[in-house]
Amino acid sequence: MSDTQRKHRQWQFDWRLLVFSGVFLPVLISLGVWQLNRAAEKQVLLDQWQQEAENLAWQDIVARDLTNGRPVTLTGLYGNRTWLLDNRTRDGVPGYEVLTEFRPLEGPPVVVNRGWVQAPRTRDQLPEVDTPEGIFTLEGRISDYPVPPVLMDQPAADEQWPRRVQSLSEQAARQEIPELPGQIVRLSGGRQAGAYRADWEPDLMGPQTHYGYATQWFALAVALTILTVVASYRKTGTNNDNDNG
Repeated sequence: MSDTQRKHRQWQFDWRLLVFSGVFLPVLISLGVWQLNRAAEKQVLLDQWQQEAENLAWQDIVARDLTNGRPVTLTGLYGNRTWLLDNRTRDGVPGYEVLTEFRPLEGPPVVVNRGWVQAPRTRDQLPEVDTPEGIFTLEGRISDYPVPPVLMDQPAADEQWPRRVQSLSEQAARQEIPELPGQIVRLSGGRQAGAYRADWEPDLMGPQTHYGYATQWFALAVALTILTVVASYRKTGTNNDNDNG
């Protein structure tokens, strides 16, 4: 094969490809850097919250900030009121979430979500819920009252406890305990006093999630760079009719 018939690759200027890459490459890099900054900010916030949970009293946290995901430490005892939040499934099994009043030694009472428990076979039965007696220290995270976004079912008037409910709004809970704050507390794990299956999804996007997003954006930037370089080198030779456009 002669040299004129041999094909090789050389750089071919394509302004459309370079404009496309020039526009999107800085965007991808900027998104990756932004996610790294968000991860750093979130880590600082979590460290601050953790320090405050250890050093601030419960009443001070209530007065300052009850943001979802904020860690709290409570020392006190469980009360007598327990709501069983209906229609909660785990692994396809129907059940309830157990919400019980908790009265810290200092500060206002709060509703504590103790986790999930399996429902009995028939609807006329409620699960047996044991509430431990004594003073305990609980660790948890701030969370919203369990209210559907559209339909706000109020618990029916019932003097018996525990009480089955479809939802529990702040207003409904305050009908029983007027001093309650505007949020509840979810236990952080199943090994705590009074806990059931408390394996919640994270309430707050942590730094690791932001690092993962940053990695994805940077990977896309690298892929775009490689594709641009590869596409800019075209085959040239006597048998290539598209060398010039």
